[in-house]
Amino acid sequence: MAGQRLQVGDLAPDFTLPDADGNKVTLSSLRGQRVIIYFYPAAMTPGCTTQACDFRDSLASLSAAGLAVLGISPDGPAKLAKFREKEGLNFPLLSDSDHAVLEAYGAYGEKMMYGKTSVGVIRSTFVVGPDGKIERAYYGVKAKGHVARLRTELGI
Repeated sequence: MAGQRLQVGDLAPDFTLPDADGNKVTLSSLRGQRVIIYFYPAAMTPGCTTQACDFRDSLASLSAAGLAVLGISPDGPAKLAKFREKEGLNFPLLSDSDHAVLEAYGAYGEKMMYGKTSVGVIRSTFVVGPDGKIERAYYGVKAKGHVARLRTELGI
């Protein structure tokens, strides 16, 4: 079931996942720079599209501030490729089909949706420092306005 929630200062669980083209991306290979990792439930759904497009539109300023962005969902690479093409996404989308990384980050488990409890992806965002430690952890974020809030809190 749901993994333990990560706290600021925790070492970010390392992972290697396939991107939309089937290439492997490993978190520890990005050491030395700050990385925003965001977990979203499903490509091409309204909330996830809003969030992805906000990251797309903010990528230049995030990159200028030394931040890379990785989006992770349970979708397979083919669906991620379709999502990337449809929305012109300019950062890696990674496939976590068995939920192992989602669970390692505490981003999979029970959540409330429309007044009902269900099990699934908990929309969550993490900022990982150059040392591989969690600088910020947000659970249960709203898709709309989240990137603007993140930029404000990071001073970008």
